[in-house]
Amino acid sequence: MSISSVAYNPSSLSEVVDALNQAVSETVVTTMLAQNFHWNVTGMAFGPLHELFQKIYEDHFEGQDELAERIKAIGGHADGQLSGMISRSKVSEHDGKASDREMIKKMLDAQNILASTLVGACDLASKNGDKLTEDLCISRAKIHEKFAWFLDSHLK
Repeated sequence: MSISSVAYNPSSLSEVVDALNQAVSETVVTTMLAQNFHWNVTGMAFGPLHELFQKIYEDHFEGQDELAERIKAIGGHADGQLSGMISRSKVSEHDGKASDREMIKKMLDAQNILASTLVGACDLASKNGDKLTEDLCISRAKIHEKFAWFLDSHLK
């Protein structure tokens, strides 16, 4: 047994893997949402928003990989089908035709959804004594909370 292995019973493993796959799905959809807004943002705040959306999608691309790798490390299956991710995600796609403020609001909502999903996954991991998954979920949730703060600051 490696240090990253946790002795999950099958139903607990399934719960944690499902929660992590939910987080991966929402991260993937939000990654594309941020890239779409990066491409399409206009207005007086173009420069800072263009850069912020890029920081978000670059971070999220790495984050989705970390989460999927954690699923594999605990013995689960990382669901890599885009259609499944889109249908599972509580973050919805957007066509990118929106004002800068609408984009910020949509991205803020996505960050809050992601943080909430990760807190739920953290709680499941904690209940099962999986400190490494718990730590990953906490660190990712903090990142999403910080992006939410940045975005919310643009709306004030």
